[in-house]
Amino acid sequence: MKKFNDHDASLLRGLPSPFEAYEQEISIPEFTFLGVKEQPDFGEIKLWFYADQTTIELKSLKDYIYGWRDIVVSYERVLNCIYDDLIAEYNPSRLRIEITFRPRGGISSTLRIDSDWEVRGGTDRAWQDHSK
Repeated sequence: MKKFNDHDASLLRGLPSPFEAYEQEISIPEFTFLGVKEQPDFGEIKLWFYADQTTIELKSLKDYIYGWRDIVVSYERVLNCIYDDLIAEYNPSRLRIEITFRPRGGISSTLRIDSDWEVRGGTDRAWQDHSK
């Protein structure tokens, strides 16, 4: 079985960003991977991407996401891997990712990560504005 460190971040490709001031929302309704019990798990990914010099080439993102199908990984690890890979490849002004995992045993889970959070090197400005 493939583990999380077997995923292929080299599939990601970028395009020159025509502007630096826009928000791109990307929805990936069919995200599939193998959970830690080696059973299929499913989720929906939403990305809020704020380009700097480079933006996401969507076909490469699709190929990258499909590459997770045969990889055994936990919810938390897959979120962090996707986040780290997108940050490394695109160096965006800001990146927010939300993954909502389908119910298993009657429980669903949603995980979020945001480059604006102080723990991720951000200012927490957007988080503070949002919580008011």
